[in-house]
Amino acid sequence: MFYIHQHTCISPQQTYINTNLELLVESVDNQLKVIEPGYESIPPAVLRRMGKAVRIAVGAALSLLQNTTTDGIIIGTANGGMEDCFKFLNQLIRYEEGMLTPGNFVQSTANAIAAQVGLLTKNHGYNVTHVHRGLAFENAMLDAAMMTKEKPGKNYLLGAVDEISSFNYNIDYLAGWYKTENISGRDLYKTDSNGSIAGEGAAMFIVNNISTAANAYVKDVSMLHAVSEETVAAKLQYFLKENFKDDEKPDLLISGENGDNRLIKFYNTCESLIPEHTAIARFKHMSGEFATASAIALWLGCYILKEQVVPVHMIKKNSFATEIKNILIYNNHKGVQHSFILLSKP
Repeated sequence: MFYIHQHTCISPQQTYINTNLELLVESVDNQLKVIEPGYESIPPAVLRRMGKAVRIAVGAALSLLQNTTTDGIIIGTANGGMEDCFKFLNQLIRYEEGMLTPGNFVQSTANAIAAQVGLLTKNHGYNVTHVHRGLAFENAMLDAAMMTKEKPGKNYLLGAVDEISSFNYNIDYLAGWYKTENISGRDLYKTDSNGSIAGEGAAMFIVNNISTAANAYVKDVSMLHAVSEETVAAKLQYFLKENFKDDEKPDLLISGENGDNRLIKFYNTCESLIPEHTAIARFKHMSGEFATASAIALWLGCYILKEQVVPVHMIKKNSFATEIKNILIYNNHKGVQHSFILLSKP
């Protein structure tokens, strides 16, 4: 697949610049909102006109691109720019298609994020946005894998972003995807009710096909649409057989378990298929639930491979491994879209 050389993340936790994952920032009203930095790399006149999703994604991307040239930009998002989209649509109604704010229109589409990064860095190369709901980031990863294989030695910016917009939050809340009772992140996995807590964030990666000085290697990614745990189990068994020899195993499983009692059957099934001595960690109490949360999991995997430590509050089951070499990530979006990502030391 491809190698990751740099990575950054703006999330509800202290993941940006001065990283401190041992400190857990709790949700407020069942929402985990990102801790926004000062965005020194974005011109103030441009920053004032940016919506939140564009702001956090561009801020994360520019921190990697200050000293690195990329040959393309590949972004995954499910609802990028949605808040600006509805601001613009409301203006259409309010002003009867008269004097409208152009900024909301320009940033109302999902591809505004990749476009803004391209404009600010004067990057005229490959520029693509993948919008596939819960598999948007995974499709962006496949795109990056094909590009790095097709053009060896070229660098690409790979990333994902989603925000908590009032429109999407209300729709998903009414559909039962968020908790009705107010809970803390530490108690998320102890609940026995429908829904999770809402989240948002942006994670960015510089990737290519060069192993020298790489931080991590994405060995494989697989995805499927399924509503039965038997289908997911068969896919995982095939995924493990394809990527591990008989004497090998993943050292750590990063699970997308999110406290929704309707989805726990998928996570329990996957956990039952991994070797006994594989550690299990969870992350949705840190990021909240959103369509591209798997990008946050990938960033966490890169951090864990480098630091060789898993924050205590993430651990569900301890491991006997002396070194973490292979990390399996399983994420599930709304019980329909599933993905497996295998990350390893280069």
